[in-house]
Amino acid sequence: MRVFSKQPRTVVNRAHHGNTANELRDLYNARKAAVADATPVEDMSPEAIYANNELNLSDIKVMGFDYDYTVATYTSAVHKLLFDLGKSALVNNVKYPAEIMDLEFDPSFAVRGLHFDVQKGLMMKIDGFHSIQLGTVYRGLQPVPDDEVISLYGGIHIPVDYLEPSGPLHQLVDLFAIPEISLVSLIIEHFVQNNIEYDPEYVFNDIQNAVQGIHKSGKLHQNLMDNLELYLEKTVETKGLLERLREEGKNLFLITNSGFPFINAGMRHMIGAGWLDLFDIVIVRARKPKFFHLGNRPFRLYDPVKETNSWGRVTTFERGKVYQQGNLCQLHQMTGWFGPQVLYFGDHVYTDLADPSLRFGWRTGAIVPELEREIEVYNSADYKAAIRWLVVLEHMIENLQHQDTADSRKVIAEWREERNRQRLFAKSINNPYFGSLFRTYHNPTYFFRRLARFADVYMSSLTNLLHYPSDYTFYPHRMVLPHEPSPFQHLLNV
Repeated sequence: MRVFSKQPRTVVNRAHHGNTANELRDLYNARKAAVADATPVEDMSPEAIYANNELNLSDIKVMGFDYDYTVATYTSAVHKLLFDLGKSALVNNVKYPAEIMDLEFDPSFAVRGLHFDVQKGLMMKIDGFHSIQLGTVYRGLQPVPDDEVISLYGGIHIPVDYLEPSGPLHQLVDLFAIPEISLVSLIIEHFVQNNIEYDPEYVFNDIQNAVQGIHKSGKLHQNLMDNLELYLEKTVETKGLLERLREEGKNLFLITNSGFPFINAGMRHMIGAGWLDLFDIVIVRARKPKFFHLGNRPFRLYDPVKETNSWGRVTTFERGKVYQQGNLCQLHQMTGWFGPQVLYFGDHVYTDLADPSLRFGWRTGAIVPELEREIEVYNSADYKAAIRWLVVLEHMIENLQHQDTADSRKVIAEWREERNRQRLFAKSINNPYFGSLFRTYHNPTYFFRRLARFADVYMSSLTNLLHYPSDYTFYPHRMVLPHEPSPFQHLLNV
């Protein structure tokens, strides 16, 4: 049997691809046996911290935190609560059909980071190259056939202006977006199934306004405060982490868009009455992302007892005090905390991380709770076996795709069909509708591209920091570029 090295991409020497069908099948069987016998890949840890950019904790003098889904970790019950409040607001305030109240939240349906096309009424996943992942486009709860998607968009590429804030595709990116995605999909499904005429843009705007109204009215926060045991996880690790960071001499600050009564209730529940003493600065109602790029909004000193703001100008920060509003320029001026000595953690890649990283040189850490479950999937024997074989199979297809006989070409076609099955399995094992938060069939998702650009490190929980000493350096994995030799090439040789 002929064995060949990789051919130049621009020149395919067809004389090197005259393998018989039996030779190809023998090769297939040999490679599959070799993959099955290969040393198992080590498990990844859901409690680890993963680096997009090199980060030495010794260089960090100041650590800042968002509150929601960063310091505070919510249970899955919050998604159902927001879903139920949302559908109630639509029925009672916007006069949607009363049958909407019968809709049930399905936690297995949505993943965040999806895009909704308000003109065409389609929910979809897009990769980092602005291409639609076929097989992840839904109208309501119904999958849209690939040929229809290609016809609607003239292919699978999405123009960049479609993804701008003023464009027709809206990305649902924060963790509170999961019930919002479910509401949009279920209500459109209800309208379609009951032959109710609708404009998807009206539906989307109604749902967004309803959900934002729940946040702005304080109704969501009040429900959470009324039952903290149900909605807010309480762990001793959070308090232990903050205390350790203080003992190591780090300056700590909190910047959140939420109001103080809500933050105070949650922090007292998680950490105790003295939680304010753990932070050098506490800033509430910050109005991120405007906090990071509008320099004319002053800080106000907040009185937690009277629940009022002072009228005097804030010129210095005091530990144990609470401040509202403000802007990053004044924070810099009053503290001298600049650039890469600051490490800020948040869960929202745009609201929390983009401006601090791009505009001010802060180091950033993303909290991605979904990472824990995805790593559990990655560690499963079925997933490891599927991906390992998929990589080898794709390599064989690439190198042996040009064959001289009909029988040999038929074998390659069979390999391509198997590749499609393997890719669908890898998608469905994460989520049967949309797959992984981080990857399409082979490319990083639009969400992960932004995460990689705006976050130096990312992790499933803030308390993962407890597993690392204060002088630890996080190193990103070396990415092998397409034109570079791979240290694992011997595993792929065909």
